[in-house]
Amino acid sequence: MQRGLLDEFIPAPDIRERFEILIDAPAELAYGVAHDIDMQSIPLVRAIIGMRERLTGAKPPPRRPQGIVAETLSLGWGVLREEPGRSFIGGAICQPWLADVKFRPVPPAEFAARAEPEHVKIAWTLESESLGNTRTRFASETRAVAIDEVARRRFRGYWRWARFGIVSIRWLLLPAIRREAEARWRVQSGAA
Repeated sequence: MQRGLLDEFIPAPDIRERFEILIDAPAELAYGVAHDIDMQSIPLVRAIIGMRERLTGAKPPPRRPQGIVAETLSLGWGVLREEPGRSFIGGAICQPWLADVKFRPVPPAEFAARAEPEHVKIAWTLESESLGNTRTRFASETRAVAIDEVARRRFRGYWRWARFGIVSIRWLLLPAIRREAEARWRVQSGAA
């Protein structure tokens, strides 16, 4: 798998979470499912997001069902790089400890050097690697780095409790991507 897709954007993260899963479907199909999955269609994911909203007092914007990439972009994330059918890198600068987080995109060429006081840079991936015609290693990685000591202290406090929900969402999301990609492949290949 392409190690280091995030290296040029966040080479020395404060946090790094990487999850991988094998999928019995072509890489482009797995990537398409991941790109377009409505993560809040998974009841436990929706519950985790709702719990964060209740714990922080957030006022979530109205939402409509949409794919994970479309949803994150609508929240203010930016595209750092995309190789259609293979990988997506999203990134933003924010203060995730706030109840109503405002994600702000940063142009890819400026992302690594951007240093706004009291903020955190976050980048994440969707990665689909072909292991043959019908086998895929799919991964998602998230990295975050605080800009300064004030942000680092606030982010550490936030991460102590938020990490459980964020990691749980990945644990729920990857198997859902596998189930959907494999089901679509069975239909497409006539094995259903």
